[in-house]
Amino acid sequence: MGLDKILAIAGKPGLYKMITQTRSGFIAESLIDGKRLSVGIHHNVSILSEIAIYTLTEEKPLIEVFQLISDKENGNQTSISHKDSKDVLEEYLFGVLPDYDEDRVYASDIKKIVQWYNLLQKHNLLNFDEVEVASAEEEE
Repeated sequence: MGLDKILAIAGKPGLYKMITQTRSGFIAESLIDGKRLSVGIHHNVSILSEIAIYTLTEEKPLIEVFQLISDKENGNQTSISHKDSKDVLEEYLFGVLPDYDEDRVYASDIKKIVQWYNLLQKHNLLNFDEVEVASAEEEE
């Protein structure tokens, strides 16, 4: 499953997997506790496949950042926690993505990246085959 079915819902902790669409929105299942909830059109929802991280030259898709983290961690959970200090979080992201824009990527964003990566990795939802296909198409 790609990141196009994984959601971040404002005001709700963690990530959600879209289960099915309804007339007034959709049903989502929490990756943290497995509980399902109805999400209406009035909720602020972000699809992970549409999120990008600012760098000094471009916007890097979140899946590519997750790929870099996975390469650094050899496919395991991150060596830091999302609850670590701002300095630790910034140093970690700098080690993964050296050209990230420090003025536009806040510590709260890095916390989400680390937390989301660990949650997706724990549930085996990171599929990097899509990234390799996309980058191969760009090279052609």
